[in-house]
Amino acid sequence: MSKNVLILPGDGIGPEIVAEAVKILNCLRQECDLDVELEHGLVGGAAIDACGSPLPEKTLQQAHEADAILLGAVGGPKWESLDITMRPEKGLLGLRAGLELFSNLRPAILYPQLAGASTLRPEVVSGLDIMIVRELTGGIYFGQPRGIRTLDNGERQGFNTLVYSESEIRRIGRSAFDIARKRNKRVCSVDKANVLECTELWREVMEEVARDYPDVELSHMYVDNAAMQLVRAPKQFDVLVTTNMFGDILSDCAAMLTGSIGMLPSASLDAAGKGMYEPIHGSAPDIAGRGIANPLATILSVAMMLRYSLDQPALAGRVEAAVNAVLDEGLRTPDIYTEDTVKVGTQEMGDAVMAAIKRGLWDEVTGSLPAQERSEICARSGGHTNDQD
Repeated sequence: MSKNVLILPGDGIGPEIVAEAVKILNCLRQECDLDVELEHGLVGGAAIDACGSPLPEKTLQQAHEADAILLGAVGGPKWESLDITMRPEKGLLGLRAGLELFSNLRPAILYPQLAGASTLRPEVVSGLDIMIVRELTGGIYFGQPRGIRTLDNGERQGFNTLVYSESEIRRIGRSAFDIARKRNKRVCSVDKANVLECTELWREVMEEVARDYPDVELSHMYVDNAAMQLVRAPKQFDVLVTTNMFGDILSDCAAMLTGSIGMLPSASLDAAGKGMYEPIHGSAPDIAGRGIANPLATILSVAMMLRYSLDQPALAGRVEAAVNAVLDEGLRTPDIYTEDTVKVGTQEMGDAVMAAIKRGLWDEVTGSLPAQERSEICARSGGHTNDQD
């Protein structure tokens, strides 16, 4: 049965990087019989310009009906003067809340080819593989009351509310422990329980959840120490689980361990596994339209979509292997470029990943054949074998 994927390019570099990810999806449809239908919609600043709202009702309806969502990025200086309730980011928050996408998975993996691109020494980050599980629909970003008020003395005061219920903490805890069971069976819960009662409760509930996972080791760390440890000894972590705001900050910190924020995908899942997939970087308006943005985080977000929402783990592996192959070839967008590599643009990188997928399929078809037969097939198809490369 065909599945429906909603494509939301958004703003800034969003349309450029999403175009390359869609190219990969179409390649899988043509070459691997991936049975999906693609539908496009508006969100963020693009939706404000076209419809007067950062999250039009039509887009929310499309999102509810889709099996998975691929998002680019939202926001930019063009819309910063709008009232906060009408800014592009409200479209993103509205999707997360409206779809109950409470579990945000942000892997921080250092590809060995990019060890030199990290700001830390290679021996500190080599082999890095962390999963940050961020609670996504609660906490200070959604808590009420909030706003800016004027006090009796005429001074203005901004206020936000940090609030979590036991059930919200428990469900994100279970998400983190379930993931840890498939990895190295270690969960570090990050809080600020020494000064915030809300995260004191967070710690207590995490301890309760841990009792149902006796095979998984639970530790706790204050968020300020966690930030320091991420840059001091990041490989000590396996799965990090934390609040909405702390997760937002720590995952961006972890991004630089991998060489570039342009390399990191994410998945935001509901209780049934339906998800919205997006790179963790923003809309980067300073480079929008220049054709130099790194599409790999968005392409890797497609791999996460294939694995978590479309039940296509083998195809997810193909996409990840293709990204690895392209990095092996030395191709780099400007954010990960070094002097001994080849600088390419957004479209060139997308084309290279697509070519690597096709090359991998070709190798599977011909790899087990005798050399003579491989050459004959190649001659008929107008292609070439690896033997002739």
